[in-house]
Amino acid sequence: MSIEKHHEHDVAPESASETTSIALPPAHTGPLEAHLSDQDSAAIGALPRGSALLIAHTGANQGARFLLDQDETTVGRHPEADVFLDDVTVSRRHVKILRTEAGFQIQDLGSLNGTYVNHDRVDAHLLSAGDEVQVGKFRLTFYAGGS
Repeated sequence: MSIEKHHEHDVAPESASETTSIALPPAHTGPLEAHLSDQDSAAIGALPRGSALLIAHTGANQGARFLLDQDETTVGRHPEADVFLDDVTVSRRHVKILRTEAGFQIQDLGSLNGTYVNHDRVDAHLLSAGDEVQVGKFRLTFYAGGS
C-alpha cells in the first residue's frame, strides 16, 4: 500500500467509485454578477417579492435555475426532491430551504457530506443575496426577489 501526498491544489477524482469526497475549486475573485448570463440577470430582476432563485454553477446541473417560491423546498438526490441533484455526494434528503418572515433559511437534514454556505459548514443559515451554497459537489448561488 502506498501513501500519496496531496497538495491543496490537487483535485479529488470525479469518479464516484473512487471517492465521494470533494475538493473545493477556487472561489470567485470578482463580483458574482460578472459570472451571470444576460438571461440569469433578467430572471433575477424579474423575481417577485417572497421568492428566490438558486443558480447552479458547478455539477451536472450547471446553469440550471431553481425557483424557490414555496414555504418549504427540499433539496437532495431523492427523485421527489423539489431540487433534484443527482450525484452520490448529495444525500437523498440533504437540505430543506424554508421561507420565513426573515427570509430564506437553509437547514441541513443530517447529510453525510454536510452543507456549506460561503465555504462554512452550517446546520442552519439565513441566506443573503449572493451566498454560495454547496450541496455535495454542486455549487449554487442564492438570489432573493423583491429586494
